[in-house]
Amino acid sequence: MIYRNLRFLLIPLFLFSFGSFAQSQIELLQDPTSLSADRLSRYDSYLQNEVDQGRLAGAVTLIYKNGEKAHENTIGYSDLESKSRMKLDQIFFIQSMTKPIITTAFMMLYEEGYFQLSDPLSKYIPEFKDAMVAKDAMLGTEGGLEPVKSPIRIHQLMSHTAGFSHGLGQSKVDKEVMEGIYYKPHTTIESRVKTYATLPLYGQPGEQWYYSASPDILARLIEVFSGMTAAEFLQKRLFDPLGMPDTGYNLSEEQASRMATLHTYNEEGKLIKAPRQTPTSGNKVFAGANGLFSTAQDYARFAQMMLNGGELDGKQYLSPKTVEIMTMDQTGGIYKAPGQGFGFGFGVMMDLAEAKSLGSVGTYYWSGAYCTYFFIDPKENLISILMTQTAPFSGFYEQKMRQMVYQAIE
Repeated sequence: MIYRNLRFLLIPLFLFSFGSFAQSQIELLQDPTSLSADRLSRYDSYLQNEVDQGRLAGAVTLIYKNGEKAHENTIGYSDLESKSRMKLDQIFFIQSMTKPIITTAFMMLYEEGYFQLSDPLSKYIPEFKDAMVAKDAMLGTEGGLEPVKSPIRIHQLMSHTAGFSHGLGQSKVDKEVMEGIYYKPHTTIESRVKTYATLPLYGQPGEQWYYSASPDILARLIEVFSGMTAAEFLQKRLFDPLGMPDTGYNLSEEQASRMATLHTYNEEGKLIKAPRQTPTSGNKVFAGANGLFSTAQDYARFAQMMLNGGELDGKQYLSPKTVEIMTMDQTGGIYKAPGQGFGFGFGVMMDLAEAKSLGSVGTYYWSGAYCTYFFIDPKENLISILMTQTAPFSGFYEQKMRQMVYQAIE
């Protein structure tokens, strides 16, 4: 591992491409920093106050620094009604934190030669050959459709630049996507993706960054290339060898007993048990946009492998060069968040001043709709994970996690 036990003065390695995100990825730390336990107690105190004030039911926090567990804690309750305390092995529905995992699995197949990043999607799923774009996304199909100017490319699926929608916005295209891939019953990811192919694109491929369910297409492509379902592939190639026993699309009865309750807010702003809880079994749509359950510790195993350049416990899952290309900006500057970019499956920090955030250039990260968050900082050799189970999504606690973790560096 690059950052561990550095005893000699290292000669800095410079990349000559101006502004290259990869430069921060391979920067070598001459003097590794540490985390102050005293200052990290502020993080615990802050979250405890959020619980005490009724703004948060509970949380699990986990931090790894320089390859070692630096901080782990539980705050509050996994279930407010029963006052069940949050536990370290609490299981969470991680929603879009599925995306980095499915993208990583997909890139493992890239390393095996199944496709090129610039290949047209229709080469492998012909239904997308005649993809159509809404002339006006706010009007959707009713406003008229036009052909794509250029084919949807494989790499655009991973960077959310293909023109697809997630169905989360206010446009008519978003509503059509929500109805077609989520409200319409599907029994396989193949069925969902075939429906996706009939729906209008939000915009032309390559012309905008728009958050989408395109990782569902990655899950289908994993089936096409490997002959396994995404669930089987992830279990065999990632979860079992990485040691992630509580991560998957369905839970056993014992695991379901450790599932955190989903909480939301009523009209008065009071935190309550959500009327609809996440089903923990019977799922057959092994998706890429969401769908996985996991724990903080399980996700840390995945994150540590990525931080190590694709290696963990002596096993190489990805080449460091593959990790490098996944965690550099792939959007050409069209990502919407100030000071940030988007790679393959991960957001990436590009400019701290523009982002108005503590951190490091080169940090990569993502989150889930039920307020689960993580970041991986290669410069500081740091992983931070915050798990809650709260709807609707807010980026507030993600920013607080960064603020409280980075202020503890000394």
